[in-house]
Amino acid sequence: PRRPRSAELAKLSSFHAAPILPLRPASTPMHSPAPAAGAASVPPKDSRPLPCLLLVSLLLLLLLHFLSSSSPSTPAPPDAPHRAPLLAGADSAGPAPPALAFLLTGSAGDADRLHRLLLATYHPRNLYLLLLDRAAPASDRVRLAREVRAGPGRAGNVHVVGDPGFANPRGASALAAALHGASLLLQLGQGWDWFVHLDAGDYPLVAPDDLLHVLSYLPRDINFIQQTSYIGWKESRHIRPIVVDPGLYLSSRTDIFYATQKRELPSAYKLFTGSSSVILSRAFTEYCIVGTNNLPRTMLMYYTNMPLPHKKYFQTVLCNSPKFNRTVVNHDLHYWASDGTSKNEPRLLTLTDAENMTASSAAFGTRFAKDDPVLDHIDEEILQRLPGEPAPGGWCIGAGDDSPCSVSGSTDVLRPGPAAMKLAKFLAQRLSYPGFYSQQCIWD
Repeated sequence: PRRPRSAELAKLSSFHAAPILPLRPASTPMHSPAPAAGAASVPPKDSRPLPCLLLVSLLLLLLLHFLSSSSPSTPAPPDAPHRAPLLAGADSAGPAPPALAFLLTGSAGDADRLHRLLLATYHPRNLYLLLLDRAAPASDRVRLAREVRAGPGRAGNVHVVGDPGFANPRGASALAAALHGASLLLQLGQGWDWFVHLDAGDYPLVAPDDLLHVLSYLPRDINFIQQTSYIGWKESRHIRPIVVDPGLYLSSRTDIFYATQKRELPSAYKLFTGSSSVILSRAFTEYCIVGTNNLPRTMLMYYTNMPLPHKKYFQTVLCNSPKFNRTVVNHDLHYWASDGTSKNEPRLLTLTDAENMTASSAAFGTRFAKDDPVLDHIDEEILQRLPGEPAPGGWCIGAGDDSPCSVSGSTDVLRPGPAAMKLAKFLAQRLSYPGFYSQQCIWD
C-alpha cells in the first residue's frame, strides 16, 4: 500500500540555508501493518530464533577483532592521529554504514547550543532537523539557519523548523514536538535507518565515525530505548494525575495545570516508562507516524493528559506491540549521573565526570550546561574537533589548513578510533544471550 499523504505539512523555514521543496510520500512501500493490537489484552511476545542473536554477537566480535588488529595502511591525518581509515561497503573492510536522522531540539537561549551539537554530531551521511520551539524568538531561528548555511548546511542535509509550536518538557507539547520532528524527517529523507532525538543539553561521547561504524554491524530493526514497567512512586505523581498542556492550543507559553480528579491505571495495555532519549528504527518510527495499526494513536490520546508523556509514549507503544517488542535494547546509549534525590533525575555533568563518562562506553552524555569546560574537553580529547568546525572523520580530506572538512571525500570512508571499540564491547554484552532477552520489555 502507498503511504498516505499528510493532510498538512507544518511549515519549514529554509532561510536560504536548506531549501525545502514540496514533499512527496515515500516511494518505498510501507511496512505491512501488524495484526490489530486493539489494546484489548497484553500482547504476546514473539520468540525470535537464537541464531539471529548469535549472528549479531559474532558480527560484533569480528568488529572488535578488526578494530584491535587493524593497522593503518596510510598515515593518519594530523587531526586524528589515532584513527585508521577504513572503507565500508561491499567488497571492502566492512558492511555499508547506516544513515541517521537526528532531531535536535531546544528552547529559548539554545540556538548556540544546537549549532554546537550539530557540529559535534555531523556526518554528511546523516540527516539533521533543528527545532527551536516557539519560546525562542524568531531571530534565533533566523540566525541559526544562517550559521547552518555557512557550514554543514551547504550539503543540503540540515534543515531548520521555521514555525514550531511550544514544547513544555512537563506536558504533551514536548511529545508533540518529537512526533512532529520524526514526521518531517520521514518526509525529508528516504534512506535513513535510525531516528535519534537529542536535546540541547546532550552531547556526543563518541565521534560520528565511531557511532556509524559500530551501528553498521547491527540489524536495522533494533531500537535503543530505556524502558521499565515498574512504576512505583510515579503512579501517584506521573501516571494517575490528569493535566492539560496549554502549549497545545495557546499562542503564548503557559505552564501545565492539574485537574482535581485522578484516573485509574489502564487494564487494556501495560504502561512503560523510561527516558526521553531514544534511538528508534525507521520501521518503528513509521509505525508510530504513518502505520495503519491504531495502537500508536490510542497511546497518544491516553498520554495527552499525563505529565511527562515524552518519557512514556515510545516505551509503551514499543512494548505493547507484538511486531516490535522483541527488538528492544534496554539502554538509550546515554551516560548520566543521578542528582541524588528520590526522583533520580540527571544532574549537570562537569569536568569531574570526564573519567566516568569515558569509561561508560556510552555514545552520548546528558545533561551539560551551556559552554561548560567539559564540552571543550570532549571536543579536544574525544572528538578532536576544532572550534566552529565539524567533528573530523574519514570524509574530511582537506590538508594543509585548519579546516580539514572543508573538502569532502567519500562518505563511505570511516575512521573509527578507540571509542568505537568500547561502544562495540558494550553493545556485544547487551546483545548477547541471555541478557538480550531478559531485558526486553520486562512485565513487572
